Amino acid sequence: MSTTVWIILAGAVMTYLTRAGGHMVLSRFPRIHPRVEAGLNAVPAAVLTTLVAPAAMQGGVPELTALAVGVVVGWFTGLMPMFFTAAAVLILLRNVMG
Repeated sequence: MSTTVWIILAGAVMTYLTRAGGHMVLSRFPRIHPRVEAGLNAVPAAVLTTLVAPAAMQGGVPELTALAVGVVVGWFTGLMPMFFTAAAVLILLRNVMG
């Protein structure tokens, strides 16, 4: 197998182990402290920010347009329509603008 396939498989295994390990650790406690729960609820927003921030700071017209469209669509709909719409706009503009 190629190196890329091994990297993907290793990433999948590590992702599973971190999620399963987190579940096993948290399942030992009868009750989760509200601060821990608030921190865990903030993780998806933090991950999304780390994906969007570089494109916002260093992106060109296609990236900034896709971000703007994503914000507008996200304001009126949910996360998945926002993601798919912004991705479609980005792919279209990158192909059109070169």
